[in-house]
Amino acid sequence: MSYYSDLTKREWKEIRRFFAYRARCGRKPSHARRHIVEVIFYLVRSGCQWRMLPRHFPAWQTVYGYFRRWNLNGVWEKVLDELNRKRRVRLGRKASPSYGIIDSQSVKTIYASEEIGIDGGKKLKGRKRHHVVDILGDLLHVSVHAANTHDTKAAPAVLARVVEKFPRIQAFSADAGYRGTTVNFVESRLKLACHISTKIKDGFAILPKRWEVERTFAWIGNFRRLSKDYEILTGTAENVVRLAMIKIMLGKLC
Repeated sequence: MSYYSDLTKREWKEIRRFFAYRARCGRKPSHARRHIVEVIFYLVRSGCQWRMLPRHFPAWQTVYGYFRRWNLNGVWEKVLDELNRKRRVRLGRKASPSYGIIDSQSVKTIYASEEIGIDGGKKLKGRKRHHVVDILGDLLHVSVHAANTHDTKAAPAVLARVVEKFPRIQAFSADAGYRGTTVNFVESRLKLACHISTKIKDGFAILPKRWEVERTFAWIGNFRRLSKDYEILTGTAENVVRLAMIKIMLGKLC
């Protein structure tokens, strides 16, 4: 039985080396790694609960075991970084980006989640997802934290991590919510520029570069697991965002 979230042969070829079986002793796995990865994509795309995976899939404990192991080993981040690099090179750009665009989303969470807060502006109890994308709208980094931390205070740690991963970064773009602490940090500590975009007072206008991150939000909005933050751990929540972007990037490359 096939699903819309399944991988094509070409898509699997792009990422299979990250999931290769390396053990030299012991019993070989009962399930193909490709099938396990496809089940995880099914869960993220459909919004299904772990315990309610279809019966013809491997046991949910098995799938979750692989998912957790790959979370701890940073596999999803490595896969996404590689796909971003390949897409940029294919489009004739440098492998590492020189410009980043940051924005956040506030989302509701389940009661058992860690790091929960109230976003007074959005009147929402939950978490914030900070996304940094390049000029193509491809995800460079994601960070999840309690929603009661203001954007301008949370962003410095996020941007510092982006600069650490991508040394070619020369400037960032952000909205008015990042004025103050973030701008001062970027200019004084990172020695880079931070361009603040403001809304047009009378009427609607597409702001230069800012629309790229909004489009990325629309892309990942098609994955129902992200309609709400169902993850207990913030690290898991970040990897679910990466999983959605990996599937999107595979579609663009293949």
